[in-house]
Amino acid sequence: MAAVGASGGAAGGGGGAGSASSSSSSAAAAPPSQPPPSQPAGASGAEASTAAAATTTTTTSATAGSTGGGGGGSSAASSASSSSAASGAGGSSASGASESWYVALLGLAEHFRTSSPPKVRLCVHCLQAVLPRKPPARVEARTHLQLGSVLYHHTRNGEQARGHLEKAWLISQQIPQFEDVKFEAASLLSELYCQENSVDAAKPLLRKAIQISQQTPYWHCRLLFQLAQLHTLEKDLVSACDLLGVGAEYARVVGSEYTRALFLLSKGMLLLMERKLQEVHPLLTLCGQIVENWQGNPIQKESLRVFFLVLQVTHYLDAGQVKSVKPCLKQLQQCIQTISTLHDDEILPSNPADLFHWLPKEHMCVLVYLVTVMHSMQAGYLEKAQKYTDKALMQLEKLKMLDCSPILSSFQVILLEHIIMCRLVTGHKATALQEISQVCQLCQQSPRLFSNHAAQLHTLLGLYCISVNCMDNAEAQFTTALRLTTHQELWAFIVTNLASVYIREGNRHQELYSLLERINPDHNFPVRPLV
Repeated sequence: MAAVGASGGAAGGGGGAGSASSSSSSAAAAPPSQPPPSQPAGASGAEASTAAAATTTTTTSATAGSTGGGGGGSSAASSASSSSAASGAGGSSASGASESWYVALLGLAEHFRTSSPPKVRLCVHCLQAVLPRKPPARVEARTHLQLGSVLYHHTRNGEQARGHLEKAWLISQQIPQFEDVKFEAASLLSELYCQENSVDAAKPLLRKAIQISQQTPYWHCRLLFQLAQLHTLEKDLVSACDLLGVGAEYARVVGSEYTRALFLLSKGMLLLMERKLQEVHPLLTLCGQIVENWQGNPIQKESLRVFFLVLQVTHYLDAGQVKSVKPCLKQLQQCIQTISTLHDDEILPSNPADLFHWLPKEHMCVLVYLVTVMHSMQAGYLEKAQKYTDKALMQLEKLKMLDCSPILSSFQVILLEHIIMCRLVTGHKATALQEISQVCQLCQQSPRLFSNHAAQLHTLLGLYCISVNCMDNAEAQFTTALRLTTHQELWAFIVTNLASVYIREGNRHQELYSLLERINPDHNFPVRPLV
């Protein structure tokens, strides 16, 4: 299960947890969300992302599914940005009267956007009314960004959103000292390209934005996070790790040890997913030193510690060292209790590169429940696993009423996959089938989630079929799952269960021997593919 995200996303600082899944090393990721420039840290609209947490399981792999994003663009105009846009955008050529009509239209647009429910059409009309008046270039670029953001976040009119964002990006590149609009447009536009499956258009856009943002630490880090997340979603973990390494070095140069830790922890998660365990240990050692030595916002410090401990627990579980996990897991549970008692500090960090956070406190709480469930399953504490799953699912239902973050659905699917295994082991077959159906419904709501969990879903159906003695159906489910997975541990788990089907049927000796030839513990992956 892997979900990548930090600061707004997964492997990167641009919007939400990305995902790359591995049946035994999974990343439960959330984004360190980054606030838009006009908002306090922690109040981001669409976040920047870094890789989040890694977790392990032998049967599931997850993906955060959150996409890299643009923070502040989601609002048509905040009251702060309205006035600053009016004065800063109009320039010296704008008269007081022209500023008045601009501020009035922005105020109306924001009023309609923040109505309950939002009056999106009227908000768009107000913003569109700015453009025919041939405003100065700064006003024009900002208005295109606001229109593109509103259309992207609140409608399904992707074509119009794309057109406005492309204009905002094009115009803002010609305007000096207009970084917020320029890079917000690039971030949102690349996110929209990814949503439209135009990844080849998103990559060069992000690369160019990264190249010209080196004098703007916040945006440079956020865009690096976002591109790393994009590579992670494409399963190009090598490129993602390289970008996160670049980000860590840049953060060190600009004096941001906090964001350096986010980059390094994100890289550590991806290395765990790649099973480069020799590289993980020194990296985690360095991260531990940075986290302990960094003095800053208490919530940010504790969130770094949670991220670090989640990776440590994952590392141990991945190696099968269940007993070694206990001290780290206890520290993790103490950390989440500490965080729950801290109040959010709305004071902005003095270093712009520190304008990120990993996960909201509520998401971290669910993640700790999830890691505890994984440990309980591996240790054989099935009652404890059920108890913590029930608590986590209850918390998730409450969160999803107010928060539509894709990572919450990822957490929910991972928890259900574990509890389904638990139900089948304890003989609660009907309940297991109901929960399998629930996983199907969740995956149908997100193509990316379905893609990342299809093999696990077929595996669970195969296990259910074995439990009710439907061996032909079990074989069909396992065979389908094998075609869909590329992960070593899940492949071995499926093949082992398929072998048990052949043994139970009694007359499948040839298929059984052929299958056993392909299972070699000394290899990292099957010697040759199954037919």
